[in-house]
Amino acid sequence: MEVEIDCFECLVCGYIYNPEAGDPAGGIPPGVTFFSLPDDWLCPECSAGKNEFALVEL
Repeated sequence: MEVEIDCFECLVCGYIYNPEAGDPAGGIPPGVTFFSLPDDWLCPECSAGKNEFALVEL
C-alpha cells in the first residue's frame, strides 16, 4: 500500500515543497509534511510565507 504525500506549490514563484525531499538548505529534513513545517518557514526561492502555498493536485 502506497502512502500519498501531499506536495504544496508556492503561488508566488512556483516552487514545489515535496515532503520526501524536505528543505535541506532551510534545515528541514526529508519526511517533514507541509503542515509540520514551522510557522515562520519561508519559501526557499522567493521568501513567501506558508500562507502563499496551495496543495498540488496530482
